[in-house]
Parts: sequence; C-alpha cells; structure tokens
Amino acid sequence: MNMSSINTNVAAMTALQTLTQTNKSLTETQNRISTGYRVATAADNAAYWSIATTMRSDNAALSTVQDALGLGAATVDVAYTGIQSAIDVVDEIKTKLVAARQPGIDRAKVQSEITELQAQIQGVATSATFSGENWLSVDSSAASYNATKTIVASFSRSGGTVTIGTIGINTGNTKLYDASATAVGIIDGLRDNTGAISGSGTFSVANINISALTDSAADLTTLESYISGVDKAISEMTNAATALGAAKARVGIQQDFVKNLMDAVSRGVGQLVDADMNEESTKLQALQVKQQLGVQALSIANSSSQTILSLFRG
Repeated sequence: MNMSSINTNVAAMTALQTLTQTNKSLTETQNRISTGYRVATAADNAAYWSIATTMRSDNAALSTVQDALGLGAATVDVAYTGIQSAIDVVDEIKTKLVAARQPGIDRAKVQSEITELQAQIQGVATSATFSGENWLSVDSSAASYNATKTIVASFSRSGGTVTIGTIGINTGNTKLYDASATAVGIIDGLRDNTGAISGSGTFSVANINISALTDSAADLTTLESYISGVDKAISEMTNAATALGAAKARVGIQQDFVKNLMDAVSRGVGQLVDADMNEESTKLQALQVKQQLGVQALSIANSSSQTILSLFRG
C-alpha cells in the first residue's frame, strides 16, 4: 500500500527526474542537429574527438600539398611547353643548315634567317618562367642555384612521425642557356667537331654563323660540324622534354592521389563525428512528445498534495 506524505512527494520527484533527463537528451539532440556533429567536443567522446582533430589537421596539410603540387605542375608544364617550342625552332635551324650545304647558295641570306631563329629560341627560354622559376635559362654560378628542383608531393604520418615526400627534377638536363662563364646549356654550350658539348668545343647552337663559309672543303666540313651539333642538340632537347613529360605525368598522378586521399580522410572523420540527421530528427520528435508527457506527469504528481489537503476540509 502506497503511503501519502506531505513531506515527500515520491511521484513528483520521479516525474521531475524523468523530465530533467528528457530535457537533457532533447538539448543534446538539438545541439547535434544544429552543429551536424554527434562528437563536437572532447566531452562528447574524447577518443573520437582526438582522432578527428588530428585527421583534420593532416587534411589541412594535405590541402597545402595539393596547392604545392598545383604550383609544381604549372612550373613543369611551362618548362615542357617551352622546350617543345624550342625543339621546333632548332628543327628549322637544322633545315636551314642542310639547305646551306648546296653549292652556290647565298649563305649570308640563310644566316639572316638562322639569326632570327636563334633569337627566337632565347626568347622562348627566357619567357618560360612561372612563379619566378625558370628551368630553361639559368645561371649555375649564382650562389642560390640548385640544379635539382623539388616539388612537395605528399604528407604522411606514421607512429607520430610526419614525413614530407617530394618529386625531384634535375634542371641540369633541361637547361638551354646557362649564364655562367663555363656555359653548358644545350643551346649555348660549346660543341666540338662531332657535335658533342666539350671543353674543346668551338661553336654552339646559339652562335652558329655560316655567312662567311664558302664551298671549300674546309668550310663544308665546318658546316657538317654545325649540322651534327644541331642534330645532337635536338636529341638532347628531346630527352629533356621526355623527362619533363614524365615528371608532368607523375605530378598529375600525385595530384589525383592527394585529392582522393583528402576525400577518404574527410569520409573517415565524418564516420567518427558526424550526426545521422535522419536518426536525430526522429529522436527529436520522440523527445518533444516525451517532454510534453513528462510535464503532464509532473503536474499530476504535484496535484496529489492538493488531494491530501482536501481530506482536512470540513
């Protein structure tokens, strides 16, 4: 048999506890809906919050890597485009030199065309600059010069250790011009009679001049050396373009990987901390009904005290 007391209203206390818990759950659900997170602070779930915070930080670093890859891709692309254009121009010079091999040709007029082409190559190399980087026209004697250019390509964490990965490109193999006293660029490097760049070289693609050459055997031999030198330059430039093309492809692959990795990390973080909006919406409606019922239950429980007082009324 339940005892009625004017000092302790057990029913009201129980109803109040239930209503308080309902209000707490309702507040949590409303917060999850408003923020979109079921783990918004460390108090919600310390382990998940810590993991999510670290992964968000790593994703921010990956975003920086993605920007660096974009910058590197643009730099490689500019150098690649420049060297392709230069190859086309050097091909024209080779054509002019082969034509100049014919007896009786006006080599001075041919040279005027070659001079224009030589200037065009230099213009291409000089303008192949992106964000202050030029891999076709360099000065290897400068204190700040480093032939190996690095592009930030990855960010990884293992056992608490952070590692930054890079892609290296040797511009010593791509430079067309070198402003140093001992220039060894593909275009301005001195070549010997076989056409190879050599310490005993006497001419470069940049300074070939056939205007004074005659049909003598010696001059024709010199002309043959020029043709060999230009042909070797084309081969070297083709190799350089191949290397740049490979680097361009590698950077592109890494860009796709970093983007996919960022998406995967974001999905993983979402699995840990994001709220299920369908579930929370359903829970909100149920808690709102439960809150209303709790208020009514508390009101009914409080009314029992009035029933006790009525017993003492005449």
